[in-house]
Amino acid sequence: MPVQRLNHAVLYVRDVERSVAFYQEALGFRVVMGMRGAAFLQASGSSNDHDLGLFELGPHAGASGAGRSTVGLYHLAWEVDTLAELERIAVKLGEMDALVGASDHSTTKALYAKDPDGLEFEVSWLVPADLLTEEVLNGRSGIKPLDLAREKERYGAQTRGGLGVSIPV
Repeated sequence: MPVQRLNHAVLYVRDVERSVAFYQEALGFRVVMGMRGAAFLQASGSSNDHDLGLFELGPHAGASGAGRSTVGLYHLAWEVDTLAELERIAVKLGEMDALVGASDHSTTKALYAKDPDGLEFEVSWLVPADLLTEEVLNGRSGIKPLDLAREKERYGAQTRGGLGVSIPV
């Protein structure tokens, strides 16, 4: 049996309450279980038991050197259903001063942000399979700045992303 999908990720953080508040406000996660120094959160559209586990290390924990001075995980990526939702999250992350980038990978439209501990994550919308043209597929060889207004005009703000790609039809 092959691996089906990622069920959850676990992060070490300095302050679990601060991180919970961030992920609740930024992405709408909800706490499904908590205990001293730990919390388990679920994304609003998820059927997983939990999508994100947070374990507190305390205020003196060092910053992650992953990708700069040590090997380690670069980022997690969560998928949204529509470009309208991607735009809503872009605005929210901007208001929180957490948005650090937005890229057009042709088949994927992506936002990049950092949580309070500087851990990077991605929020993305995937072009559905029935809209994957030769031009779109060939565009994967380069990365461009994301123009959400243009993408909403091209694909529609409410078009369900990922169908036939990450979501079976």
